[in-house]
Amino acid sequence: MKDIRLKLLSELMKNSKTSDRELAVRLRVSQPTVSRIRAKLEKEGYIKEYTMIPDFGKLGFEIMTITLVKLRKELTKEEMDKIWKFAERFTKKNPFAYMMAANGNGLGYNRVIIAFHKDYADFVRFVKATREVPFAELWAFDSFMISLSEDHYQPLTFSIVANYLLTMKEQITT
Repeated sequence: MKDIRLKLLSELMKNSKTSDRELAVRLRVSQPTVSRIRAKLEKEGYIKEYTMIPDFGKLGFEIMTITLVKLRKELTKEEMDKIWKFAERFTKKNPFAYMMAANGNGLGYNRVIIAFHKDYADFVRFVKATREVPFAELWAFDSFMISLSEDHYQPLTFSIVANYLLTMKEQITT
């Protein structure tokens, strides 16, 4: 990836509200150059969305969980499609604040869910609902709970990833 594109992505990860004019000043290029590169990054899928990260504790969430799931067997495409359709219908009636659900591998698990919960009772309701998903046949299910009312060593942010990308680019080019 070209240096200017990486720097622009890094700046946007730190603050997606930054105007193209301000980005141009920081990157020492023209504003039309920033606008053109930003549009290209969006079109190519490097930028999926613009968002912000709130203080989830102030929004009323007490717990963030990282839930690891092991399925008894791998699911077919048809079974996955049925689960997604079920999940869409279910979450309309029973909304949960999960921000990511993905396949993966590690620690003997093959799925992960990252979610926010108002309180422990909300988490228990989430666990019960997840265990009842048809076709899933859960083999193992474990969660790591993080209190959102305490200070954290490193809060959730993309600024560190942005700085890392620039640091890695510098190490590769030097």
